[in-house]
Amino acid sequence: QVQLQESGPGLVKPSQTLSLTCTVSGTWITSGHYYWSWIRQPPGKGLEWIGAIFNDGSTAYAPSLKSRTTISRQTSKNQFSLHLNSLKPEDTAIYYCAAFDGSTWSINGYNYWGQGTQVTVSS
Repeated sequence: QVQLQESGPGLVKPSQTLSLTCTVSGTWITSGHYYWSWIRQPPGKGLEWIGAIFNDGSTAYAPSLKSRTTISRQTSKNQFSLHLNSLKPEDTAIYYCAAFDGSTWSINGYNYWGQGTQVTVSS
């Protein structure tokens, strides 16, 4: 059973960098049939895809966030991370890591979700 767990700070300051880590269990992040994403949900708004990292280490990012987003992985720890720099108050959201394995079923486009972690950007 695949499980994902986000970790990182709950409060960060404007202009600083947010660093979050997703720890994966139940499969390897290098498995060929998965891709691994970060998604966020601002208060009162819908889900926003941030970016993803694939089994070969390649990445893709939402155009609106690409210039200040980096997704990386630490394969020995079966983890992948999000780094979002130049934070603004508008970056306040619940941040999720999620995975999709190509199955015919999904929840909002992904088979597996972390529980989410609240990140507040405030001075």
